[in-house]
Parts: sequence; C-alpha cells; structure tokens
Amino acid sequence: QTHFLSHSLQAKMSRPVQARRLEGIDKNIWVDFVKLAATYSKVNLGQGFPDFPAPDFLTEALTRALGGGNHMLHQYTRGFGHPPLVKVLAQFFEKLLGRDLDPMTNVMVTVGAYQALFCCFQALVDEGDEVIIIEPFFDCYEPMVKMAGGTPVFVPLRPNPPKDGKLMSSADWQLDPAELASKFSERTKAIVLNSPNNPLGKVFSREELGLIAELCVKHDVLCISDEVYEWLVYDGKQHIRIASLQGMWDRTVMIGSAGKTFSVTGWKVGWAVGPDRLLQHLRTVHQNSVYHCATIAQEAVAQGFQRELMLYGKPESYFVQLPKELQQKRDWLIQSLDSVGMKPIIPEGTYFLVADISQFKSDVPDVPNSDEPYDYRFVKWMVKNKGLAAIPLSAFYSEAHKNNFTNFIRFCFAKEEATLKAAKDILQKWKQEKTSS
Repeated sequence: QTHFLSHSLQAKMSRPVQARRLEGIDKNIWVDFVKLAATYSKVNLGQGFPDFPAPDFLTEALTRALGGGNHMLHQYTRGFGHPPLVKVLAQFFEKLLGRDLDPMTNVMVTVGAYQALFCCFQALVDEGDEVIIIEPFFDCYEPMVKMAGGTPVFVPLRPNPPKDGKLMSSADWQLDPAELASKFSERTKAIVLNSPNNPLGKVFSREELGLIAELCVKHDVLCISDEVYEWLVYDGKQHIRIASLQGMWDRTVMIGSAGKTFSVTGWKVGWAVGPDRLLQHLRTVHQNSVYHCATIAQEAVAQGFQRELMLYGKPESYFVQLPKELQQKRDWLIQSLDSVGMKPIIPEGTYFLVADISQFKSDVPDVPNSDEPYDYRFVKWMVKNKGLAAIPLSAFYSEAHKNNFTNFIRFCFAKEEATLKAAKDILQKWKQEKTSS
C-alpha cells in the first residue's frame, strides 16, 4: 500500500513545475557576481550603489517620520503612492516638462524603478509584440520583455573611436539611424530608452532623442524611458526628457528612482510618470502584485523632494551638489585606470564607466572553445587574484552580440575616496608586477 502511494506520488511529480515564461531567463549576472564580490573582494566597484552616506536632510526626514507623532505612517497609505509624495513629484515634473500633471493619475510610486519597469512590460507588452532594446542595456530589460511574452529586438550603439588618440567618450557610441529605423515594424509595441545609459554612461543628445521620437510617432510605438540617473550628468551636459519632445508625452512612461536620486538604493522607492492612458494599466499590474510600497520611506522621500523643489537650481541643491562630487570621483577613477593602461571610456553621466582591458588580457589565460565570454573570466580572475570587483560588459548584451564586446568591464565610481584610492593601489601594484615580469 505504502509503496503504491509513493509510486503514484512520484508519477504525479514528473511534469515540469515552472511556468514556460521562466524558461531561459533563470540566469542572473548579479546573483553570481555579488556572491563572488562578497567572498573575495577587498574593493568592490561592481554593483551600482554608493558606499558614502545618504544626505543628512533625508536621513533626518526618516528619523522625524519614525519618531514623530504621526503613528499612521506605520500603516498602509494609498496603494498607488503616498499622497505627499505623488503630489510633490507631480509639482517637480510639471516644472521639468512644462505641463500640468495630476498627482493621482500621472504619477505612480513603485518598489524601486525595477518594479516600475516590470509594471511597464507586464501592462503594455502582449504575446508576440516586439520591443526594441538599445545595446548595451541594463540587463533586466530582456528577461522582463520575455516574461511578458514579448520578443526583444536589439539595436547596438556603435563605437566610433576618436582619431587623435584621445580617450573615447560615451558620446562616441552612437546609433546608426538607418539601422534603428529598420528595427521598427507593425509588430513593434515599444522601445526602451535608458538615458543616461547604464553601463556606458551615455547621455543621449537632443538629435538622437529626436530621431527616436520621430520613429515612435511614425510607427505609433510606446517609449519606456528609464531615467534613474537623470540628475547624474557631468561636464555641463544636459539630460533631456524624451517625453518633452513633440508627440511623445502621450506615448511615454518615464521611470525614476529615489535610490539613485538621493543615494539611498536600499530604500527601494521608485516611480512612473506618464499619461493616464498608459498609467492606468500599470496601476492594474501594481495592485495585483506588490500593491503597496513602504509608507515611511515614501514620507521621507517626499520631504527630500520638497526641499529640492525649494532649492531648485540653487548651488545648495543636492541635485546640483551630487553630480559635482561624482564628477570628481569619475575623474579620479579615469586617471587611475588610464595611468595603468586600462583605457576608460569617459562617461557623460551615471555611476559607471567602462574600461578596455585589452592590455591586461595577457594575465588571464584564454580558454579555447569556452562557453563563457572572456570578460566574465577576466572579472572572476581579477576578483579572486587581485581583490578588485567589477562587472563584465558583455552581461549587458544579447546572446547574439555578447562575443563582440568581451574586451571591456564596468566599474562603479559612486564610492568613498578611500574605496577609490584602494582600487588605485591595487591597479598600480598590478601594473608594477606586469612591468617587472
């Protein structure tokens, strides 16, 4: 009897348990490399988070919210966004976009920008829809499109190295207009735009955005605009919001992040801003998945934005100060990498810079016929043997194009001076060892 029961139970267990939509998307670069960095690294320039403190005004706002008299801040707030936060976000983006926004219908608060992206793909992409993704891309776009039943269509930024031997800039990576146009068809539902771009640090110019906007309008395509690094732009460059271009407000969802805006990535407060005709569908996904975000974190972020609204454009604004500090850190890391021959690509924005490792490849043996891209092996070797963690650039490419970009790795420079100095020391020592051998 027992034998028969266990046999029939086993027989029932043989069908696949996972949903088909999860097939082929189970691998995740962060799971592997975060674990590797935690095990071996002395200096972690891999994952994109600051190791310096959040601004005092924000942590004070959180302390006030925790210890203040309003005990309701420990309970549920409005599911689509804490009223003070959606109200101030609407005021802020009205100023940036030059249009009236309704805080209740044009803004939705999410569990970080990550959930805002997930809501976009689930709400707007159907079985068989094509979604254009510009390479290199933040790695979650591809699996999220596939989970929604969509088909990712990739179009690369192509590097045009400067002729004069100068360091390359992220601006030297450009879309080919004809190639981009060729990717749009009647099956195209949306294009994902990430400016400033992670991993390259590219800030798309008005001309480049105009080209994308024109194609979106012509083919009636939506734009999912990931703008989490909107305040982190350097060298006097300007971040232009594609939703402000002609014909684009009605077809664009803008995504932002308190984590990147206020250096509090662990708070996981993000938002989507856009027309109600799109956001109403994001609300449906949100209410049937996480439903609600942490009230107290939303309250503190609301206070941070109220401060920034008052100080907008003034020197004491955090949105003015932070990019100045980060630009110094960027320049410091550029100098450290360049001095040892690991050629950096100068980013116009974000936390990140990409460096060419060609001159260091002799240290890391090539494995013929390996399934693993070279830059993955290089980064694993570097963290285990040198204690320095970074992320391979090919992780930000589709399977078909990975192998064309295995000579680059991505560093995060949103770090304390001591962290960047420790990274420089590792690089200098490594260079000396190479020279002496």
